[in-house]
Amino acid sequence: MPFVRTPRLAGALIAVLALAIAATGCANQEAPDEAGGTQRPAQAAADRVEPLAGRPEPAMPVTVDSADGRRVTIENADRVVPLTGSLNEIVFTLGLGDRVVARDITATFQQAEKLPVVTRAHDVSAESVLSLRPSVVLAESGTGPAEAIGQIRDAGIPLVVVEPAKSLADVGRRIERVAAVLGVEERGAELKKRTEERIAAVQEKIPAHGGEKPRVAFLYVRGSAAVYLIGGAESGAVSLLEAAGAVDAGKESGLTKDFTPITSEALVKAAPDAILVMTKGLESVDGIDGLVKIPGVAQTPAGMDRRVVSVADGVLLNYGPRTDQVLATIVEQLYGSGDAA
Repeated sequence: MPFVRTPRLAGALIAVLALAIAATGCANQEAPDEAGGTQRPAQAAADRVEPLAGRPEPAMPVTVDSADGRRVTIENADRVVPLTGSLNEIVFTLGLGDRVVARDITATFQQAEKLPVVTRAHDVSAESVLSLRPSVVLAESGTGPAEAIGQIRDAGIPLVVVEPAKSLADVGRRIERVAAVLGVEERGAELKKRTEERIAAVQEKIPAHGGEKPRVAFLYVRGSAAVYLIGGAESGAVSLLEAAGAVDAGKESGLTKDFTPITSEALVKAAPDAILVMTKGLESVDGIDGLVKIPGVAQTPAGMDRRVVSVADGVLLNYGPRTDQVLATIVEQLYGSGDAA
């Protein structure tokens, strides 16, 4: 059903946040994929990445700047350990998957699923990493604990910290950064170009909707843990929603942080026309029937119309090689498949 704004309501914890941020920063991770050409169909549950063709040979050694201020020299990229799902995705898509020896628990795409898990929600097992004899470890600035990172470095393993992504503007930068660390800069440029072209192709297919943009609230919910949060300006979803031709209702209602506990007042003020959730989060509250039972949801236009957009946890906020698929999935669910990419 295409988007139509209804007149209804038209005008109208540290540990918990860490859990939400883990899903955001790692927003890196779980599931869509394959196709060919510059534009691919929306697939909410695809589970493979699409590597560039050919077998790259890294140009080593390389010396790079780590995001934590260190200079790191990598002698070879024979045994790569990416400590987040999104970094796993980039390395595999660059065509270096045969060199990856471990994964984060959120790297659930098919090519990586049999690898040993060494990280869970940015919580690294240094012993597990070291047991795999890595030649280079890739981390993000939120990866920890610090003791584990220090233990890996003290063992003489090159470890490079990459800044996490929070918007579409970060996609190309992240790809180029990982490619430089692994000595395949030309592949990085190729993948960046392919990814940006595919994102642009999806955006070109977004249907016109009379100049009135749908208001979408990003909710992070985990029913089993009684975690119910609404995303604000720093949630990581703003850029994605804006690219889909929508407005982030949480940000527009004045929520400046990443996540805020859901209240009826906050939802009524946000007045979303649709709600964006992660697939597993939606499952954890027993689907849409359970979602509308969260205080305030049923009183919003989205709740009244049961308009919910769900995207796999592992890829929603990755901002990486599969972001075009995420965007296409959101566009299709927001506006209907008739006019969307």
